[in-house]
Amino acid sequence: MIKFSIFDPAGNITALVESNVEIRRQPEVADEIMKAYPEVEQVGFVYFDPIRPVPTYLRMAGGEFCGNATLSAAALYLLRYGEETDKVRVMVTGVSRSLEVRLKKREDDEYCFDAGVEMPKSLGIEKEKLSWNGISDRLPAVMMEGITHVIIESESPLYSLKDDRDAAESEIRNWCMKLGAECLGLMFLDRSGENMELIPLVYVPGADTVFWENSCASGSSAVGIYLANEKKSAVDISMNEPGGSLRVTSNPQSGETRLYGSTRLTSTENLPE
Repeated sequence: MIKFSIFDPAGNITALVESNVEIRRQPEVADEIMKAYPEVEQVGFVYFDPIRPVPTYLRMAGGEFCGNATLSAAALYLLRYGEETDKVRVMVTGVSRSLEVRLKKREDDEYCFDAGVEMPKSLGIEKEKLSWNGISDRLPAVMMEGITHVIIESESPLYSLKDDRDAAESEIRNWCMKLGAECLGLMFLDRSGENMELIPLVYVPGADTVFWENSCASGSSAVGIYLANEKKSAVDISMNEPGGSLRVTSNPQSGETRLYGSTRLTSTENLPE
């Protein structure tokens, strides 16, 4: 049996496999889990070693980086080992160094944690000319370790792509190849109202998945990095996403970006091998 736990970090439902699965079989196992549990948007494989300074290792099925899965892996470590700490270091695929996650268990729910994680620094922001259906625009692409995010604001003529989901799912594959990105996110951002609205679409070639995610931690962080760079000063922003709200702080001088959200263990399941 393959044991895995399902977490809900702001609606970005994540399955974390605790059983030992060979890397070559991980995409296949991930696909089986997502077929059996259609609400699951992504699958990671976790390994725990409480003796080590970095006790948690997380490998995403496609080898990508995922912020929400990082929060969830740290929460699962605390649930399994009951450490009296509010900090857990996690090594995640797609990132060259371990990340520190700070957690606080909610008093009214022992399976829910408020959490914050330091995010990988941006490798740069480039304006890329991208086209769809005869429409072109130069869009900011925030390059991060393990994933690149293209930000499409509501003023862009390409923003309407979010309303043609089949076309968007096809185009993200083309744009990923064009940009040479390891993974690609399209972050549809509307900051015209009182609250920022973000709709994330993410393509992971390694797992061959395209998802309209209920929330995206790395994409939200990319938006924070982009807005801080635009403003040339630190920002502290919250974004309403389909599954909930995420908060990001980013400082362009230090390059430090942190993401804040919550994650909750909803169930532990077994999949026949």
